[in-house]
Amino acid sequence: MKSFFSKGPILAILLLTVFLVSEAQQCRPSGRIRGKKPPPGQCNQEDDSDCCKAGKMYPTYTCSPPTSGNTQAYLTLNSFEAGGDGGGPSECDGQYHNDNNPVVALSTGWYNGGSRCLKNIRINGNGQSVVAMVVDECDSTEGCDADHDFQPPCPNNIVDASKAVWEALGVSKDNWGGLDITWSDA
Repeated sequence: MKSFFSKGPILAILLLTVFLVSEAQQCRPSGRIRGKKPPPGQCNQEDDSDCCKAGKMYPTYTCSPPTSGNTQAYLTLNSFEAGGDGGGPSECDGQYHNDNNPVVALSTGWYNGGSRCLKNIRINGNGQSVVAMVVDECDSTEGCDADHDFQPPCPNNIVDASKAVWEALGVSKDNWGGLDITWSDA
């Protein structure tokens, strides 16, 4: 009985360490922004994009979940072409990109200040796999303004993909818009 209690402090330290490590790996909202009603015709709803709603509070994030060999994410549809629902030119190169090319934007934390710019990631979903180039940030820190096409901030777990990615994954067009996936650096 005495040996059990003598190991108590060691067990407590071990449990505290596990708790602190798991707490540090979580990504919590860093703030909130209040939605504003977009001026008429200013929110591009192509690809079923949402427009900000006046007064609604939207969470913002400076982080994304930790990455691994199979990082869980949510795939969304985005146009990277001029006039598309992606807004302005891509952050990585200041260019628009043809939606027939497999390109993506990553949530702010995964975009990591541009460290993945013009690098490839592998996306797995719908029983298929595709390699796509990171060309943009799906901004998780700001939104509901002209710079963000009056759309809310991105959640922290988004891979926003061109139609070429959806086609390569073999998703039928009537199911485009949202899909649970995994991804990794290629």
